[in-house]
Amino acid sequence: MSGFFLNDLGITCALGRDVGGVAAALFADDAPRGVAMSDAITGAPTALGVVPGGLPSLDGLPVELRGRNNQLLRIALEPLRASVAEAVARHGADRVAVVLGSSTSGVGESEDAHRHFLASGTWPDAFHYRQQEMGTPATFVAAELGLRGPAHVISTACSSSAKAMASAARLLKAGMADAVITGGADSLCRFTVAGFGALGSVSQQRCNPFSLKRNGINIGEGAALFLMTREPGPVRLAGWGETSDAHHMSAPDPEGKGAERAIREALVRAGVDASDIGYVNLHGTATPQNDAMEAGAVQRTLGIDVPCSSTKPLTGHALGAAGAIEAALCWIALARNPDQRLPPHWWDGVVDPALAPIRLVRPGERTDTPLRYALSQSFAFGGSNAALILGAS
Repeated sequence: MSGFFLNDLGITCALGRDVGGVAAALFADDAPRGVAMSDAITGAPTALGVVPGGLPSLDGLPVELRGRNNQLLRIALEPLRASVAEAVARHGADRVAVVLGSSTSGVGESEDAHRHFLASGTWPDAFHYRQQEMGTPATFVAAELGLRGPAHVISTACSSSAKAMASAARLLKAGMADAVITGGADSLCRFTVAGFGALGSVSQQRCNPFSLKRNGINIGEGAALFLMTREPGPVRLAGWGETSDAHHMSAPDPEGKGAERAIREALVRAGVDASDIGYVNLHGTATPQNDAMEAGAVQRTLGIDVPCSSTKPLTGHALGAAGAIEAALCWIALARNPDQRLPPHWWDGVVDPALAPIRLVRPGERTDTPLRYALSQSFAFGGSNAALILGAS
């Protein structure tokens, strides 16, 4: 079987700090895990998807490579180190690339530095302007692993890391690399929470996607990294689709035409029919416009019987990292799921009659046969749409 294989996965998010912990929390059916009230970012209790536990120190690195985003990346990197070392030994450090998605990079460090400057008139020694550059996460990963191949970051808001994974596959297809570390990372900061708050899009409780009572998102953080190669692995990136609405800077096209085209493009590239998709990870932000647009796009492209869920009530919306984290949850459902469970959709069950009907996964729901294909959808500001199809090898 040819294709682009996702051989290894490292992940940290509000559900846990490794694949096993995330899987256990994801498939729990007694109560939702992850998102919880926290005052760690804004100083006021807010429903957030915060990575649990302490973060690794980066004190031994140059100042410009330090920061919360890269601390999250270091956690996600650990399970990949041995496989990456093998890829370097086999192909050379210049043939291993890094393609990541992010929308915050070091914005949190910049916030802290500006508060220090306003209070003291000087910049703190622990701050360097390069911490906030969007390319810094890829520079960090390449430096951590001694890689010399192409290294860059895609920043297209909430579709960033899904598009990074498609870009990684194109690097392999073009022969510009033999292995790619791909995925994404985003870290919580006041800027994103306040920004979405200014749009009236932040829920003060756990978000409630596709409900009549939905009232906004929870911001989250995390990192998910894959080692993508041509060598067979447990999961393939079977297909992807990318489109642009050119409709509005912050609102999706209400007709969902771009989202629909992205899904259909992914199906064609994967060489599968809509009936082959056994699970859809919805973008599912719990905002009125996104959920309405997405429900219609899914119904038109896939019908009303495919199991769907939004996992953002568990992880929060990790923005530039969301596509990679949600692809990782699909990877877990395909490859680390002996009980054949589906990622549940946690909500209040109050149906919005104005939405196109789709089938939402109940907690504890299982499939009769092992999952073969999963679709992950990411829809971003500016009408940037991405759809990824992952297939079990």
